[in-house]
Amino acid sequence: MQAILVLEDGAVFKGSSFGSSGEVLGEVVFNTSMAGYQEIITDPSYKGQIVMMTYPLIGNYGINQEDAQSRRPFLEGFVVKEHSKIASNWRKEQGLGEYLKENNILAIEGIDTRQLALRIREKGSMKAILSTVDFDEHSLANKARLSRGLVGVDLVKDVTIPRKYAYTRIKDAKFKVVVLDCGVKYNILRELLRHKCNVTVMPAWTTAKEILAVHPDGVLLSNGPGDPAAVDYAVKTTACLIGRVPIFGICLGHQILALALGGATYKLKFGHHGANHPVKDLKTGKVYITSQNHGFCVDIDSLPKKDIQLTHVNLNDGTLEGLRHKKLPVFSVQFHPEAAPGPQDAEYLFAEFARLMQKSILRRTPA
Repeated sequence: MQAILVLEDGAVFKGSSFGSSGEVLGEVVFNTSMAGYQEIITDPSYKGQIVMMTYPLIGNYGINQEDAQSRRPFLEGFVVKEHSKIASNWRKEQGLGEYLKENNILAIEGIDTRQLALRIREKGSMKAILSTVDFDEHSLANKARLSRGLVGVDLVKDVTIPRKYAYTRIKDAKFKVVVLDCGVKYNILRELLRHKCNVTVMPAWTTAKEILAVHPDGVLLSNGPGDPAAVDYAVKTTACLIGRVPIFGICLGHQILALALGGATYKLKFGHHGANHPVKDLKTGKVYITSQNHGFCVDIDSLPKKDIQLTHVNLNDGTLEGLRHKKLPVFSVQFHPEAAPGPQDAEYLFAEFARLMQKSILRRTPA
């Protein structure tokens, strides 16, 4: 079956469909990871986006349920140079094309992904349309131009859970953690489990009062899709939690925390999507290779320097990658310490969160 991808600027990429059929709109972005396509496809942070992989051959080890990062894929569409028809791996449960069709995700192969990546780098991420039913290029370009895009749009409501649930309960747990689910990846929950946390996952619109009612030792603000400024309810909740419980923010959670602290965010030209972004720890001078997926960023100059310490910076473009409150047990990072996919350089941050919770417990424990 034929498929066509058209950008808002009129650029046309023709190929073949290997997923579901139909038509979808979204912001087209590129991801530079060489592996981990299943984790990328199932990352809820890609809601509202059509994801193009720069690595030319995708699908050669198949799909398995164990590596999924959410209950289903949330991205709008998937773009590759070549979809591998042969998938060989002892963990494989089904092929990539079969999985995408099963989950109603459109996908296109056979286009010049290098040309598309260069166009995005030059002009920035653009609104686009992927179709297997309409091949009128002018009509498609107009549909893309008129689509809503990401700025000012709340996409978190489309990926968060409808009601709270207990992720796990372990006998030797040391901490009770609430995860505010803005589109949390499962590997974040697994890391919390590994650090002896009993985890309760709550919807993104949960109030501070409802969170504090379960008496958590800490709150984790999760990753998620879209414009952080549009998720004002989560910002309000976070502002009410600051100073009352240790907080750890990841990706969108980092942006939400920054907004709650009085900062501002802005949209990047083409975002950071990949597993090889160098980030410098400003305290130690160490450089970590990190997994990233975000299109918005915290404005460094907007943060109140009196209270906030900048902890990490991106070595590719100098953008903010981490912050910490100077007095309160509150910190966050823009990158993904849980990886999945990507390097595990930054796993130590979960241990740091555990240390903050332990200090908080000791402070409120009678001598």
